[in-house]
Amino acid sequence: MASMLSFSRVRHASKPLVSLVPRMLSSSGKVDLVVIGSGPGGYVAAIKAAQLGMKNDTLGGTCLNVGCIPSKSLLNNSHLYHMAHSEEMKNRGIDVGSVNLNLENMMKAKDKSVSALTGGINYLFKQNKVEQIKGFGSLSGPNEVLVKKADGGEEKISTERILIATGSEVTPFPGIEIDEQSIVSSTGALSLPKVPEHLVVIGAGVIGVELGSVWSRLGAKVSAFT
Repeated sequence: MASMLSFSRVRHASKPLVSLVPRMLSSSGKVDLVVIGSGPGGYVAAIKAAQLGMKNDTLGGTCLNVGCIPSKSLLNNSHLYHMAHSEEMKNRGIDVGSVNLNLENMMKAKDKSVSALTGGINYLFKQNKVEQIKGFGSLSGPNEVLVKKADGGEEKISTERILIATGSEVTPFPGIEIDEQSIVSSTGALSLPKVPEHLVVIGAGVIGVELGSVWSRLGAKVSAFT
């Protein structure tokens, strides 16, 4: 029976999953593979490992919950609003009446998209007998992962291999506190309660440009710095 565990916020490199040789260790209670991070890399690797016969654990989910999925939802819906609010629709031969932004409903639509996709991945985990553990993981010794669970409990998992697919974290500036109100990370920028008058984006990479585009389309003045 496969069980999977993924963790977030641990920064290490990992070897390709294709190099792993499937083995079953369920009789000893030890897993073959622990996947730290259940984003698009982690959850796919976890499911594939289970299909190959490995006993696995996985934990995490930044991409689905506060990363690429919610940002793509906001990108799409802000684009539709921008087209309707500007002359774009009229130029395409489509006349629309008064257009108003309902930011609260747009955020609800984002959350609904996240919920639907998360449910789909949970279904895939279940079908492939993969157990997801919610919490944070750290390497506590050779072939051992310490899990700090969401409920406050801890668990040590012995494993033959560890695949780290955690993505990245925001690096704060010295002396500047990210309070997720006036100074926000990419996570906070996905859930602003109102459209800011002026948004300064520090870091004009993919994430910065995406989020800057969202709020620019919704009416904010956006300045991006590399």
